[in-house]
Amino acid sequence: MVNRAWSIRQIPRYQDEFECSLLAAKGWKLYTGGMQSLKDKVVLVIGGGSGIGLGIGRALAAEGARVVLAARSEASLLAAQKDGPFQVRCCDATCRDQVRTTVDWVTESIGPVDLLVYSAGMNVPKRTFADMDPEAMDQVMDVNAVGAFNCMQAVLPGMRERGSGLIINVVSLAGLRTLQLAGLPYCASKFAQSAMGTFANLEALPDGVSVTNIYPGETETPILDKRPVPPSAEQRARMLQPEDIAAMVVTVAKLPSRATVPEIVITPRHMPFA
Repeated sequence: MVNRAWSIRQIPRYQDEFECSLLAAKGWKLYTGGMQSLKDKVVLVIGGGSGIGLGIGRALAAEGARVVLAARSEASLLAAQKDGPFQVRCCDATCRDQVRTTVDWVTESIGPVDLLVYSAGMNVPKRTFADMDPEAMDQVMDVNAVGAFNCMQAVLPGMRERGSGLIINVVSLAGLRTLQLAGLPYCASKFAQSAMGTFANLEALPDGVSVTNIYPGETETPILDKRPVPPSAEQRARMLQPEDIAAMVVTVAKLPSRATVPEIVITPRHMPFA
């Protein structure tokens, strides 16, 4: 008997689920290139109440993953919960006890974390040496860098023991290039967050765990409201949208275990990276 295989890329008209089912009934097999299913994978999204984190949570839930959104704001989590089949948990990433408690709760209630997304982040309007409040500097460093460390440290031991796991570390283009628009504390914290993700990837790869740093350019998220002069609606429309970054995350998460993606740079067309 001939072994027939088909690909959605090869047969673009067979896009909907019903037609795919008909092909399967006729003995055709869908070729996925070794991509793995995300169904029932346990995902913890830190900073999942809005913006990029929420966009990633939606995309992974659409793939069948069991997604927990965690954030400091209960109001944002309750609003996000209306958008999909999420479980939610209040958690301040800068508090190690809260992070540890959240990871333990996910493990006991749903299962060990297969995929951690760190997407918590903040910035402040006054962001130069000339007008920087030292306390604001500490706050940005704590959320963007120390928070990432706390969350990675909480999940890495279990992932390494099980021999599998993925961490998506949402950084920023400001973690690769010093951008005056992004400001002093944001750039400093994002460079630190980037280094942590890279170091974790190098250390944990032999144990079956991957860490991917994602460096988005301008993205339409609530953090834009913290700019000294918030962008206009027209400017925001030209930026990346959270679902653009989410599409990258789904692709990385579905790769076979033989592959790792250390870094992804994604920007809107008006700010090419070179």
